[in-house]
Amino acid sequence: MSLQSNQSLKCKISVKSPATLITVVLLVMIASLVKAQQVDYSIQAVPFTQVKFNDKFWLPRIRTNHTVTIPASFERCEATGRVKNFEMAAAHSGAFCTVYPFDDTDIYKTIEGASFSLSLYPDKALELYIDTLIQKVAAAQEPDGYLYTARTIDPLKTHKWAGKERWEKERELSHELYNSGHLYEAAVAHYMATGKRNLLNVAIKNADLVCSVFGPGRRHVAPGHEVVEMGLVKMYRLTGNKKYLETAKDFLEERGRFAGYDSASKDPWKNGAYWQDHIPVTKQREAVGHAVRAGYLYSAMADVAALTNDAQMVQAVDSIWQNVVQKKIYVQGGIGAVGDGERFGQNYELPNRTAYNETCAAIANIYWNQRMFLLHGDAKYIDVLEKTLYNGMISGVGMDGNSFFYTNAMEITSAFRHSDMEGGRSGWFTCSCCPTNVTRLIPSIPGYVYATSKSDIFINLFVSGTSNIKIDNRSVEIVQQNDYPWSGALKFTINPSRPEKFALKLRIPGWARGEAIPSDLYSFTTSSTQKVTILVNGNVIPFEMSNGYAVLNRSWRKGDRIEVVLPMDIQRVVANNKLIDDRQKVALQRGPIIYCAEWKDNDAKVSDMIVPQDVVFSTEFVPGLLNGVQVIRGQVPAIEVKTPTQVTTISKSFTAIPYYAWAHRGTGEMMVWFPVGIKDLTIIPAE
Repeated sequence: MSLQSNQSLKCKISVKSPATLITVVLLVMIASLVKAQQVDYSIQAVPFTQVKFNDKFWLPRIRTNHTVTIPASFERCEATGRVKNFEMAAAHSGAFCTVYPFDDTDIYKTIEGASFSLSLYPDKALELYIDTLIQKVAAAQEPDGYLYTARTIDPLKTHKWAGKERWEKERELSHELYNSGHLYEAAVAHYMATGKRNLLNVAIKNADLVCSVFGPGRRHVAPGHEVVEMGLVKMYRLTGNKKYLETAKDFLEERGRFAGYDSASKDPWKNGAYWQDHIPVTKQREAVGHAVRAGYLYSAMADVAALTNDAQMVQAVDSIWQNVVQKKIYVQGGIGAVGDGERFGQNYELPNRTAYNETCAAIANIYWNQRMFLLHGDAKYIDVLEKTLYNGMISGVGMDGNSFFYTNAMEITSAFRHSDMEGGRSGWFTCSCCPTNVTRLIPSIPGYVYATSKSDIFINLFVSGTSNIKIDNRSVEIVQQNDYPWSGALKFTINPSRPEKFALKLRIPGWARGEAIPSDLYSFTTSSTQKVTILVNGNVIPFEMSNGYAVLNRSWRKGDRIEVVLPMDIQRVVANNKLIDDRQKVALQRGPIIYCAEWKDNDAKVSDMIVPQDVVFSTEFVPGLLNGVQVIRGQVPAIEVKTPTQVTTISKSFTAIPYYAWAHRGTGEMMVWFPVGIKDLTIIPAE
C-alpha cells in the first residue's frame, strides 16, 4: 500500500465530512493490509467515527474534552513555553525553556486528541490553529528528519538529559524516540481526520531517519520510554512501509541485550527492570518497572505479535497480563503502585495510603487491554478495560475538563494525607503528560464499543447511540438504548441492510456473572440472586456463553430487538489475603462502578466508619449531585472517642459515591476500603 494510492482513491470519493474521510482512510488501510500480508489481529475494532453516542455519561465528557480540555491544553502549551521551544528550534536561537526534553510530546498528544475530536465535531478554527502549530513543528525539523527541540535549539548547550550526541542517552534519559513515537501517532490521527499530509510528511521524514539509524547492522538501543514502537506500527498500517514494522520489532527485541546492567542487583535502575530491559521481551513473564512505559511496551508487543504471527511474543504478553490481573492491579483498575519511579511493585504490593496509580498508566492499561481483546477475542480483557475506564482513568480528569490528577489515591485520612493530593486537582503539572494524554483518549472511546471478526459482531461496551458496522461487505446498523452504568437494562435494535445471518457476541460483564476481576485477586462476598436474561423480539431465549460473550447466532432482520437485563446488585468486594492493606476490609461495587466514601457526605470524616456484613444498603440516583450519580446509602457503626480513655461506637449515616467523582467539592478524607470490624485504633492527638 502507498499513500499515493490512498490519495488517488480519495479523490474519486465524495467526502462530505472529516468523519467520512477518516472512515474512508481506515477502510483503505484495512483493505490494503489484508491484501499485502493476510496477517493481523483476527478481530478488528469498528472505527470510532462509525459509532455516534447520544448518552448522558460519555457524550458530555467528549464534548467537554472538545470545548474545554483541548483548548486549555493548547493554551498551556503556549503559556509554558512548549510552543516557544519549537519556534526557537526553527530559529536555532535561544535556550530550551521548559523542564523536560519530552515536553514536545504535549503538543503532539494534544494535536492527536484534537484530530480525533475534529472527526466528531468539525471546527474550522481549531483545524486552522493545528495547521499553524504543524508549521512550527515542521520548521523545527532538521534537514535529515531529526526532530528534538532540546538539542536543535542549541546543539552546544543541550538539555542535561540529552547527551552531547544524538541518541547517546536514549536508553535511559533523552526521550528522543519517545518524542518520535508521539509524533507518529499524532500524524496518523491528523491525516486520518483531515486528509492533510503536512504533519504526516514530518513524521515520515523522521521515521525514515530512525529506521536508517537503528536496526540490524546499525545502531542498537532499547528505547528508554516506550511508545515509538506503537507509533511505528501505526505508521506501517497507514503507509504499508514494512521497514516501520521491522524497526518496531527490532526495538522490542533489543530489550535484554544491554551488557551494562547488573543482573545480580535487585535495584530496578541497576538491573534494567525499570525500563523493562532486564531480559528479552519474549522471556518476560512479570510486569515490572515504570508502569506507563510498561503499558506501552505490552501494547506494542501485542501489535507486533499480531502483525508478525510471533507465538513467543504472544506467550510473553499473555503471561505478563496474567501477572498484572492476578497480582498487580488495584480494585479500581489502577496500575503502578509505587511512587518511587512511578512503577509496579512486587507481587501483591498494592498499598492504599501511598498508592500511585498514574492517570497515564490507566490510559496505557486501556490501550493494552483493547489489543489483548483483538488478539484473543476474550471478554475478560474488556472487563479489565471497562473497570479501568469507568474508575481509575476518568478519576484523573475533573468534570470541568480543566483539572486533573496525576496520581489517583486510594485513601486520604487525617492520619495520612497523600503528598500528591494536598491541593486537590491541578490545572497543569510541570510534567504534564497526563492531561494531554486524556485529550487523546476521551474522543477515541466510541472505538472501543464494537468489533468484528469474519461474520461476527462483538458488542463490548454499553453506551446509548447508533453505529454503522460493515460485516461481509454489508451494513448493519445497531442502535443502543440504555442508562448505563446506572441501569443494567440494555436495549439493542439490529438493522441489517437486508436479512443477514451472523453471530452477535454480546459481552456479559464479569461483574454480572459473579466475577469481580478475572482472577482471585478480588472477589464478591455473595452471589447475585438475579440472573442475566436476554429477550429477542420480546421472547426470553436461551443462550450459549463463549469467552464471556452470549452468542446470538441467527438470521437478523431490520427492527429485531434485543433486551438484556444485567443484575445491578450492590456488591461487597474482598481482596486476596496476600493484599496486606485490604485484609479484613471491604470495598463496594455496583455494576462496573467502584465506590468510595468522601468527607463531604459523611460528616467530614470517613476513617471512623466500619462496614460489617450485616449492613443493609440502598441505592438512589441523585441528578443534582456531581453531574448525576448513583449513590449508596446505609447506617453503619462509627468509632467515637469521647475521652482519651473512653472509646465507643455510634450509628452513623453512610453515603458512598462513585470513585471517579471524588475531589470535586474541596479536600478532605476519602476511602475505598472499609474495615469490617475493629482490629486496632490509631489515636490522633487533637491539635
